[in-house]
Amino acid sequence: MSMPYKNDMTPVSPTNLSKKKKKKSPPAATTEAPFDRVRYCQVGSAPATMASNEAMWGSTSSGGAPACAFPTVPRVARSHAWDWVALLLLVAVDALLNVVEPFHRFVGAGMMADLGYPMKANTVPVWAVPVIAVIAPVVIFIVFYIRRRNVYDLHHAILGILFAVLITGVLTDAIKDAVGRPRPNFFWRCFPDGKAVYDSITTGVICHGDPKVIKEGHKSFPSGHTSWSFAGLGFLSWYLAGKITVFDRRGHVAKLCVVLLPLLVAAMVAISRVDDYWHHWQDVCTGGVLGLVVASVCYLQFFPAPSDEKGTPHFLGNCCTEDTLMKNNLQKRRI
Repeated sequence: MSMPYKNDMTPVSPTNLSKKKKKKSPPAATTEAPFDRVRYCQVGSAPATMASNEAMWGSTSSGGAPACAFPTVPRVARSHAWDWVALLLLVAVDALLNVVEPFHRFVGAGMMADLGYPMKANTVPVWAVPVIAVIAPVVIFIVFYIRRRNVYDLHHAILGILFAVLITGVLTDAIKDAVGRPRPNFFWRCFPDGKAVYDSITTGVICHGDPKVIKEGHKSFPSGHTSWSFAGLGFLSWYLAGKITVFDRRGHVAKLCVVLLPLLVAAMVAISRVDDYWHHWQDVCTGGVLGLVVASVCYLQFFPAPSDEKGTPHFLGNCCTEDTLMKNNLQKRRI
């Protein structure tokens, strides 16, 4: 029996020849449980990625992530627990800034020409600002939720607008305390009886009015009414732009008018602050820009640009479309 040779005439052993002819068996096929996009879950065994989101999805009797679960507002909120804790910290910081005494900027006799405007009541009361900037937009968010049953959309919208107004509030009050600019009606806050008293050397004012009223008189810059209004209503404008697809390049001006309406309301609040002689025009302009910038950043933190994905919020873990979430709700009712 002749021995087979390689190309270089080296003999090949029968053992090596059998190894050479032996074919490798194909890798065993792995079976993966199909993904049910209607229920937004894994059919059969749950994937490992969902196990890490147990706080959002809940758990099954066998432990770990559920094989099939529906997202709810409490579950999504628990997955954002640290964000809600951050909101509470912002509330505490803002409350502290309102207790701190603002910087008492020098006010001389020659400055009273610009600070002698009469004291007037607020056209927009302080209590009305949260109603306009937060509660009214949240009602609109709930209306969209009732129509589309998008849990993520409702949660992210509420969380986003709260971040917008609270971050704006902290920045506004911090700047107010640091700058200490007197309000246009500072004269009547300092001298409620109309009898001005000045230092004989520095010509600085010697106020004899209510200390609380005087303290508030050193908080002109920037306007809190304006910044809060533009933060909340600016966020609402972004939200509406995404939901009604105002940038779909179809030229529907009516959609643009709907988006601009909240900004018009915020502008009216800003103008009222100047008309009431509570703020200078620079105060409301700065407050408006501050609130609008913060609102834009907070919106884009939770939602894509309005020209993308019809304003669908950023999801945690595996993503699904808004249409899928609507099917999810229909399937949930059948179950």
